[in-house]
Amino acid sequence: MKPKQTFAVAASSLLMAGMLAGCVSKNSGSTAASDATLKDGKYDPVITITSAKQQDENAGKYINGDSLNDNVMTRWGVDNLGIKIETTLLGGDAANYNTKLRLALTGSEKLPDIIPVYDTSLANDLIQSGQVKEITEDIKNYMPDRLKEVYKKYPTTFNPVIQDGKVYGMAISPTLTEGQVMLIRQDWLDKLNLKAPTTIDEFEKVIAAFTNDDPDENGKKDTYGFDFSGKESYNTGWVSDPVMIFSAYTGKHLPGQWYNDNGKLTYGSVADGNKEALAKLRDWYSKGYLNKELATQGAWDALADFTEGKAGIIIGRPWLYGSVKDVEKNISGAKISAYPTIKGVKEDKTYQAGQLNDGVFMFNKNFTNMEAFFLYYDKLYDAAFGTGDFKYGYAEGYDYDIVNGEIVFDPTKFNTPLEVIQAAGKMTFTKNTPSIDEAGKPYYDLANGATPDNGVLMRAAAPGDQTTKDGFVISYENKDVLLPNAFNGVPTKTMQSSWEQLLTMERETFTKIIYSKEPLESYDEFVKQWHEKGGTQITEEVNDWLKKANEVDVMSAMELK
Repeated sequence: MKPKQTFAVAASSLLMAGMLAGCVSKNSGSTAASDATLKDGKYDPVITITSAKQQDENAGKYINGDSLNDNVMTRWGVDNLGIKIETTLLGGDAANYNTKLRLALTGSEKLPDIIPVYDTSLANDLIQSGQVKEITEDIKNYMPDRLKEVYKKYPTTFNPVIQDGKVYGMAISPTLTEGQVMLIRQDWLDKLNLKAPTTIDEFEKVIAAFTNDDPDENGKKDTYGFDFSGKESYNTGWVSDPVMIFSAYTGKHLPGQWYNDNGKLTYGSVADGNKEALAKLRDWYSKGYLNKELATQGAWDALADFTEGKAGIIIGRPWLYGSVKDVEKNISGAKISAYPTIKGVKEDKTYQAGQLNDGVFMFNKNFTNMEAFFLYYDKLYDAAFGTGDFKYGYAEGYDYDIVNGEIVFDPTKFNTPLEVIQAAGKMTFTKNTPSIDEAGKPYYDLANGATPDNGVLMRAAAPGDQTTKDGFVISYENKDVLLPNAFNGVPTKTMQSSWEQLLTMERETFTKIIYSKEPLESYDEFVKQWHEKGGTQITEEVNDWLKKANEVDVMSAMELK
């Protein structure tokens, strides 16, 4: 798409036009004074849809005079669809955003038409307030067929917004996210004549050598093996993650999340195997193999040791390479390679947290332009399908360019060069660009001989960090190790009163054992206390939730079966 230029509407929009033709009621959040008519895929007069946004990730980065509510994407919506998207509630971070939404419930802030929500407790509060609309019929009548095919794959993403058999929201761009890989200092492996580890014993051998055998050859004992964070959780789910070590002993029972074990939900932190994992981490910590500040550094802060050349292994999603690759620039000979996570002690693989969506869309109860929302939302998926206006990206000169007749994705080679691409997709009401493929599939397809004959594959084939691409291939090849949390409903009654205390007790116990401030046997006491202080009751409640969730068939009502 070119900025500030009108384009012919894609075939998918024409199909929608036939389905949605007719008059549209006045939008509750709209500044439009009269009803609008949808003709040839465009509303006349222009309608306004208001939206909330957790954070303006382009703040301070806009080009071409763009701003939050006047940018290449808002203009495209007006020019091509007759839909103006206006952000009327803006947060600063997750906590600030949630506070503003709660204020909107009291009338202190105006609740916009589209409400992205990233907290299940807040979603429940919105439902209980009566200020969000039930959308079963809207999905049935207005969601385009290609989006229905996407949502059919992820029925559990509706769980947080279903109450009494009614649907009060929908997942934001559901898809299975990319899994994590080990990023290892390849130059250290080579210098010490080591191979990348595939088992827990091999992993221990490597991190011991990275700690004791002077891999940076400076004659000082100033390196260590494994860099991770345990500040918030021992299952971060994205970067600086130690969950692989726990899974080596617990299998699919991961700390901090629930697992459906043959129809019964169980909590991973109290499962068999955790004690063995803690014993291993305790031993490694005492020997200096681990980050000494692991309990006080957050997941992102923990990257510093790896980037500065102090640590040899870190685990995270493939794109993490882009955030730590400065070590290759700053240290002569440094080289990072991506590898699969190790095998389990009793199983042939280790598992990790999977994510199916980042938040849900909810809608003001007075919002009457759901058909317009779906028209716009469907068009955003052109980037994922590699079709229509967004075949190559969202905006020419922003996230791609055409230079001498060739499609270019390297921003430094644009007609007007940029240091980094301008994230035009983040200018809409979705936080991230929608995807239809499980993460990594384009890279996997290319690695297996696919021809880059569409926008998605062309973008994946464009020049870029090979280590990142390798990581995405590894991630896709091992996507079966990703386990979404089996409980994603509204916090249960006992959770609301006891869960934070249980989580605090869990983190403190795990950390004190690793730091040798408590004996290993304190884990047994933690399990006992966890059950006595609400864990047993919570387990009963989440299983009752699972039973009720299985009894309600909202997918058929939405024609998503």
